[in-house]
Amino acid sequence: MCQPNQHLKDEPMDQIAQINPFHKGELEAQQRAGVGNVASWAGGFIRKFLPAQHRDFYQSLPFLVVSSEDATGHIWVTLLEGEEGFISSPDPNSLVMNTKIDAHDPLSERFNDGAEIGVVGIELASRRRNRFSGRLHKKDDAYQITVKQSFGNCPQYITERGYTRVPATTVKTAQSSTELSSLQMDMIAASDTLFIGTGHRGNQDDFSSGFDASHRGGAKGFVEIVDHQTLLIPDYPGNNFFNTIGNLLLDNRIGLVFVDFETGGLLQISGHAQVDWTGETSADLNARRAIKVNIDQVLERPNALSLRWSAQGRSVLRLSVVDKKIERGDITSFYLAAGDRGALPRFQAGQHLPIEIQIPGQNGMTKRSYTLSGDPARPNEYRLTIKREELGLASRFLHDAVDVGSMIYASIPSGTFVIPDDHSPLVLISAGVGITPMISMLHEALAKNENRPVWFVHATQNSDTHVLRREVDHLINNHINAKQHIFYSRPKGDDVKGQDYDQAGRLSAQSILEINRTPGTHYMLCGPAQFQSKIKMGLEEVGIPSSHISFEVF
Repeated sequence: MCQPNQHLKDEPMDQIAQINPFHKGELEAQQRAGVGNVASWAGGFIRKFLPAQHRDFYQSLPFLVVSSEDATGHIWVTLLEGEEGFISSPDPNSLVMNTKIDAHDPLSERFNDGAEIGVVGIELASRRRNRFSGRLHKKDDAYQITVKQSFGNCPQYITERGYTRVPATTVKTAQSSTELSSLQMDMIAASDTLFIGTGHRGNQDDFSSGFDASHRGGAKGFVEIVDHQTLLIPDYPGNNFFNTIGNLLLDNRIGLVFVDFETGGLLQISGHAQVDWTGETSADLNARRAIKVNIDQVLERPNALSLRWSAQGRSVLRLSVVDKKIERGDITSFYLAAGDRGALPRFQAGQHLPIEIQIPGQNGMTKRSYTLSGDPARPNEYRLTIKREELGLASRFLHDAVDVGSMIYASIPSGTFVIPDDHSPLVLISAGVGITPMISMLHEALAKNENRPVWFVHATQNSDTHVLRREVDHLINNHINAKQHIFYSRPKGDDVKGQDYDQAGRLSAQSILEINRTPGTHYMLCGPAQFQSKIKMGLEEVGIPSSHISFEVF
């Protein structure tokens, strides 16, 4: 399950993008990938400003990943760092960086002149990330960034790392070439993290015009080395926006940067790319597509950063599968206990568990994050309720090969999609397998506050697809402050209204408000992105403040 973790504060509705946020390259990529009409729902997640939580997030970061083009038109990606608190956000439309850019950076001249940029902010320790595009302006001894397009990303494929600092190197060097050396190829072969830069030059006023910076991750060596001038990057399932590939369909320039996390060195590459839509050129079975990069220029900058990262503490939990329960044909719950049967680290309802599994035929460990669906009050047990996706390498392996007694490695639970710590009425809204965090939240909300009004609202097709129902019924029936309302979009002939479900048809924002519109209510959403986008925008349109709507996309 994929978690962009976006809990939005109050923002003016007229700043929310109501237009198609994608250019023709992205639309073509979405069509070729067969992901449907993404533009019909994505506007609810893509904005022309930074929501309050994103502003707080960027102001806490020790570095930013930035992409742009140099004076000769080559695209590069770089990391910009500063002292603690070097980023500030004076308003929702801008960030200010108090930093100096090294003269060896291939983008230093463009940054000083003012440049369109793409940015990804990433916190490796918590695996949070957000992206935006904008323009950079030199302002006295700082740089101001005007935000153009902003959206969140899920934590999938991010390797957790904590950072420290060392004294900045006063004398820095840069080694330039037109192909990779053997040592540089060794660095790439050992990397589990890559940042990519691409761009699209449309009308300056177009919402989607500009540069993009994005993160890619996988097992060590996931980027394949074809030869000294060619790399192959597997393209895994993501948010279906196809920003990177969409840009490449219109402009095949590309920039890459690999980070030496132990030494602070950067290996920056500029080149051109082609997209293999079959993915057959990649040896990675999880790749849906592949990006072939032909290298034009290589720039190695040893000790470019004062930051150092360590992966220590990752995969600290050794978990045993103590039970496996089929909830329906394609959804299974896995009950996990500590390998030594001791207490597990506590989690908050709504958080996810990053796991690592060894899948035969795959290099290294396969990493995924799945929402914890169990009761947070149970100290010795985690529960993951996972849908088997036909194209999902990890979910298929878990369903088909993992059984009672199997071992799974995991990091401690994480995520910020949690219940507000107040006494406000709560509406838990889910569709399909999006029910998983909501059941955990129902447990937690009812255990913490016997007087807090809680509504559990769930949408599914019919009784055959309605999972974990008995558990929810038991909780609702034993708490007078809790109510539920079930929507079946396609009831079966033997489904009884008033017994199996409350309302036929699709769940909408209007129907939610008819169930409850108590002032101060907080609405929690989880389900398919299109479902959430429509509910969220529908609630906002009738005046529900964004600060009272939290959502989790998978």
